[in-house]
Amino acid sequence: MTRSEAREQAFILVFEKSFNQQDSLDTIIENAQAGRDLNVDKFSYRLAEAVYGHLEAVDALIDKYSTKWKLERIVKVSLAILRMSISEMLYMEEVPVSVSINEAVEIAKKYATEDDASFCNGVLGAVAKDLEKIKEELSQE
Repeated sequence: MTRSEAREQAFILVFEKSFNQQDSLDTIIENAQAGRDLNVDKFSYRLAEAVYGHLEAVDALIDKYSTKWKLERIVKVSLAILRMSISEMLYMEEVPVSVSINEAVEIAKKYATEDDASFCNGVLGAVAKDLEKIKEELSQE
């Protein structure tokens, strides 16, 4: 499985979990494996786990950088993409920020609209611009 495919798989897991918030990530994966014979990639699992291991901090960043949009009003597809990409930028040092943003925009183009892709690109670009400061602030908490 390529990294792009693994990212897409992680996006789907994060998206599914947004509808089943009480279920653990492992339960979401078990249901996906049973329902559609899914074999979860290690990278996909790490990325989805990073999202839900740091959801409060990631959502606070989305809320801060998505000007004029409250978290509750963001389309679930875009929200899942933003959560995944910001988590990747913050907690997966081996992935270049530009790759994370580009992959997120491509997923948005595939699963959402051009407007959603532009919205995600704008939010992620703003986060990337302040990334070092954000990492410093998070490390002090």
